[in-house]
Amino acid sequence: MSRLVKTAFDEYQDGPVARHPLLADRLDNFSTQELADRQHEAEVRLREKGITFAVYGHADGTEKVWPFDVVPRPIAADEWTRIEAGLRQRIRALNLFLDDVYGAQRILNDGVVPRELVMSAKTYRPQLQGFRPPKGVWTHVTGTDLIRHSDGVVYVLEDNLRCPSGVSYVLENRELMKRVLPEVFCGTSIAPVEDYGERLLTTLLQTAPPCVEQPTAVLLTPGMYNSAYFEHCFLAQQMGIELVCGSDLVVVDGQVRMLTTHGSRRVDVIYRRIDDDFLDPDCFRADSALGVPGLMEVYRAGRVTLANAPGTGVADDKAVYAWVPQIIRYYLSEDAILPNVPTYVCSDPQQRNYVLEHLSELVVKPTNESGGYGLVMGPKATAEELRDCAAQIRDNPRNFIAQPMLTLSTVPTVIDRKLAPRHVDLRPFILYGDDLFVLPGGLTRVALREGSMVVNSSQGGGSKDTWVLVNS
Repeated sequence: MSRLVKTAFDEYQDGPVARHPLLADRLDNFSTQELADRQHEAEVRLREKGITFAVYGHADGTEKVWPFDVVPRPIAADEWTRIEAGLRQRIRALNLFLDDVYGAQRILNDGVVPRELVMSAKTYRPQLQGFRPPKGVWTHVTGTDLIRHSDGVVYVLEDNLRCPSGVSYVLENRELMKRVLPEVFCGTSIAPVEDYGERLLTTLLQTAPPCVEQPTAVLLTPGMYNSAYFEHCFLAQQMGIELVCGSDLVVVDGQVRMLTTHGSRRVDVIYRRIDDDFLDPDCFRADSALGVPGLMEVYRAGRVTLANAPGTGVADDKAVYAWVPQIIRYYLSEDAILPNVPTYVCSDPQQRNYVLEHLSELVVKPTNESGGYGLVMGPKATAEELRDCAAQIRDNPRNFIAQPMLTLSTVPTVIDRKLAPRHVDLRPFILYGDDLFVLPGGLTRVALREGSMVVNSSQGGGSKDTWVLVNS
């Protein structure tokens, strides 16, 4: 692995992990051929277990085996301590921001964040104005995307505060590594991730409505055709709770009840994996067949908890993202531990002009898209693509931001039975109940195509096990 050619910050060769004895004593003992054999074994096991994800509109069908690479992504303990502190700080501030936006709106009244920016967000829910969820927790589960640029600095790329997905693959990746590379775990200290299901359930129950002695939680899924359905089933099983569809729940006498073969049962906490728009046809989209009529009325009355709370998307709007350092300073009187990627908000005339003049140098993103869709990478775009992008920005500037094109760090990856560097990002998962918990490591996503920096599975990406090296 040490002979790989570097094109960016290499997570093995650069920084503190390069000196970690685990990497020298364990992984470097494997030849390229041995790693390729273990990679093949991992792919066979994934296929046998049926660990899949779905890609909407894919020509070969919707169901695909989860792409996994056997070479792990390491993080030194000292660096993880800083990342964890930065994530705790960020989520605490964003939760206070949501509580304020749907409450007194002090930060808007003080002009720290532009009022029009927040009120014009597609994910702002006026139906929640004046509402406060149990314990003031809006962001029960967060997935925050991090990248390391060629300067070695870890940046926050975006926040995912609605229905973040991917944690099931974190747990499955670790289990898979223990089976196909058991030698590397013998006598080593890698931070564990296996207790996530228990911690998630504890978080959900901690934010149940008050005065409920033994709350019941369920996981609400849109159904088997959703791209993350495997994860929904997996997490429900890990927590030991029921996996339900909207048709399994009804509102009766001001309560949400679950229909069972033994009658109905009261539900106190719903870990919902359905977007806001489809939660309740009486409140949001009237044509939704996925949600529960009357659910929001029970929620606003404080008789059921929804995790994450509806309306959280206003805090992960990519335009609002640009103000997160100011949000942290406003609520916590602290500087951000983890920096943002420099961001130009196209709704600002001066910043928009700069973007239009430098379009070929920047990455343009729609403010509410996800999964890597809608990106225009200026340095790689054609002249026609740049013209179309400029026209869209002029037509709807609020819908776009732009950022410099950063170079994601690389990790050696098994490609065609050989090792080659591939770009990665990292999505740690943060739970917020009585306190904040950050799952060590998280989901390392890898762009399997050479030269690509789009890591999303829907765009051809895969994943790696993430090792937080305790004894670094």
